[in-house]
Amino acid sequence: MGEDTGNGVLADTRTAEECLLHAQELVPMALAKAREVKGFPGRWKMIISKLEQIPSRLSDLSSHPCFSKNTLCKEQLQAVSRTLKEAIELADLCLKEKYEGKLKMQSDLDALSGKLDLNLRDCGLLIKTGVLGEATLPLSVVGPSSESETASYSHLKELLARLQIGHLEAKHKALDSLVEVMKEDEKSVLSVMGRSNIAALVQLLTATSPRIREKTVTVICSLAESGSCESWLVSEGVLPPLIRLVESGSTIGKEKATISLQRLSMTAETARAIVGHGGVRPLIEICRTGDSVSQAAAASTLKNISAVPEVRQLLAEEGIIKVMINLLDCGILLGSKEYAAECLQNLTASNENLRRSVVSEGGIQSLLVYLDGPLPQESAVGALRNLVGSVSMEMLMSLGFLPRLVHVLKSGSLGAQQAAASAICRVCSSNEMKKLVGEAGCIALLIRMLEAKSNSAREVAAQALSSLVTISQNCREVKKDDKSVPNLVQLLDPSPQNTAKKYAVSCLASLSSSKKCKKLMISYGAIGYLKKLSEMEVPGAKKLLERLERGKLRSLFSRK
Repeated sequence: MGEDTGNGVLADTRTAEECLLHAQELVPMALAKAREVKGFPGRWKMIISKLEQIPSRLSDLSSHPCFSKNTLCKEQLQAVSRTLKEAIELADLCLKEKYEGKLKMQSDLDALSGKLDLNLRDCGLLIKTGVLGEATLPLSVVGPSSESETASYSHLKELLARLQIGHLEAKHKALDSLVEVMKEDEKSVLSVMGRSNIAALVQLLTATSPRIREKTVTVICSLAESGSCESWLVSEGVLPPLIRLVESGSTIGKEKATISLQRLSMTAETARAIVGHGGVRPLIEICRTGDSVSQAAAASTLKNISAVPEVRQLLAEEGIIKVMINLLDCGILLGSKEYAAECLQNLTASNENLRRSVVSEGGIQSLLVYLDGPLPQESAVGALRNLVGSVSMEMLMSLGFLPRLVHVLKSGSLGAQQAAASAICRVCSSNEMKKLVGEAGCIALLIRMLEAKSNSAREVAAQALSSLVTISQNCREVKKDDKSVPNLVQLLDPSPQNTAKKYAVSCLASLSSSKKCKKLMISYGAIGYLKKLSEMEVPGAKKLLERLERGKLRSLFSRK
């Protein structure tokens, strides 16, 4: 009935049909013995009810068209037979009262009951997972070119089914194989991954073995990063075990769990759920003490969570502000610093109490130092823009705020430049401040920004200039720049997409006291634009049009 496999274990060489017949023969024997037992009546009654369910499960398996072609099916029948033999042996011991002790027998009967539950469940799962149906088109049908693909596909389906079927050690072996397969061909694994496989993986995250948890979270991390299974992972309850791993897993377990949460937290609903499951405190702890990769992933996750307005106060209560400022100062990776700046930008977007907290913890100083880098980031400028209204102008000047803005306008990305122009709009609340901004060298840079491809960047640059030109010193500076009038006239375009037109009108009105500027406006076609803007009732357009037309008439008469 068996042959030596070489490691002392006998391999069953019977066919699936023979294994089925053997199991079917054992069921009535086990039932007959169990019904004779008088001791432990409650436990045996439960065991009998489970034994009575086995024939229908065996019938379900044997009626499947691919029953005989799948190794999992044969293995399952062998497991059922082993459990039935154990039931017969325990019934014999109870009948002869030859057991070691009452407590030991109670424990053995409970274990038997658990094995029967597993057998019944696994027989049902073999049908439910659809793994039997993957067996196999005849090779003559699939053709030689796809033989290997078909075999690989069937192997993957079987491997994933093994995560759900059998005892923990068997699942552990399947997990090992899955980790190896994913290293070589993650795409194929993702293509056959089903919801039931996700559910099985999530259950393995809570296994007692740290090694199993570590391997499972490695697979789950790949699934989360693939972007194809997020909703299944969350709905199958992956968040609580991931958070526990962040809290108390191994170094690799913490890293993979944190990266998984980073990916999953991109939706507001999941971000809220992470907060609800107590995820904030362990993530903050990783930011404080974790290695570089875990730290960056935790900072990114908290940045994603901070994008949800209603949880910001709770984040602050958990100490996030101090931690993010510390990351800005001492973060191991540049990514950690960037996520910290984004988090501070989110936290300070709409809450004055949180702005004051960031200021009191030294956040402005840290953001300004971070901006000294070669490519200043938009998030840090955005956070500063949110904070400028919460401190005095004297403090901003003493910290070197304006030189940093100039640096951003020169060297930052377009988004960073836009945030800098927006910050200028906010700080220019007094003539003294407007004068200082002009003297710092911002005007020429804002004029160049009027040529940006982004409509919102052009708008905020025009808005900043319209505020700055209200004092004569800055107005003279704008007039001197050869690019100012042509760039501003271009922004008189009446199309709805151009949201900078009202600020362009305001700037040009300030420049129109200069004959030279008026001539330039007329030569670049300002009158045509202004006629349309007057019809659209854009503020100041009609008045500027009249001024330009008067100037045009005067120049005509002077020629005569």
